Amino acid sequence: MDQSKEAELDSIIETRHGVNHSTPEDIKLWLQMGNVHKCALEQAIYTKTSKDSTLLIGVYVDDLIITGAPKKEIDKFKAQMKEKFEMSDLGLLAYYLGIEVTQANGDISIKQSAYASKILKEAGMLDCNETLIPMDLGTRLTKINEGTMVNSTKYRSLIGCLRYMLHTRPDLSYFVGLLSRFMQEPREQHMKAIRQVLRYVKGTKDYGITYKHNGGNKIHGFSDSSYGVNTQEGKGTTGIIFYYGESPIS
Repeated sequence: MDQSKEAELDSIIETRHGVNHSTPEDIKLWLQMGNVHKCALEQAIYTKTSKDSTLLIGVYVDDLIITGAPKKEIDKFKAQMKEKFEMSDLGLLAYYLGIEVTQANGDISIKQSAYASKILKEAGMLDCNETLIPMDLGTRLTKINEGTMVNSTKYRSLIGCLRYMLHTRPDLSYFVGLLSRFMQEPREQHMKAIRQVLRYVKGTKDYGITYKHNGGNKIHGFSDSSYGVNTQEGKGTTGIIFYYGESPIS
């Protein structure tokens, strides 16, 4: 790929569409008939490529997110959609499924500030004190039979909400993963640990990820393991993170 095309691909343009009076099956069938291919690893993603262009289309029910390069191919694709379906172009993506998107100077930032506030409200912790760390150093949570049991439905709900935040907050991955181990019979010590994570979330709810225009396009990863930290089952914990350029993606 020459430098001019690489620069175009780095300048991501995202457009969201609301498609009316058509079923999701109609849209997916039309995409497949138009030489648009479903991704084998991600069923909600479609790709359309040629020698000079690349389009990525994300489909959620009857909403579409389109990105790619060059921009004229995006405009051409939108025009073809309008010929087939009654639809509205909502412009640059700003909000989608609880994720807030900001696009400026070629950079794209994502965060979940409003969603974080919603979690805190549901947990009754909007006015809680903030903390600088999500879990105290040396904390060892175990599956014990002693201690007061807590509402398992509420516990699982909070875990589910925190897991959805990992889309923009990979720094919470280890703590949420650890607390997920105790969903069957959560005790007060486990709920106390969740509350500390939520206190940390309150103080960092505007945190997110920024994908920079000049951040590079190489993928690299890191991994680490801690052996024997699970004293009950003798298991270790492995952490893996992958970056695209300077920003985490998985």
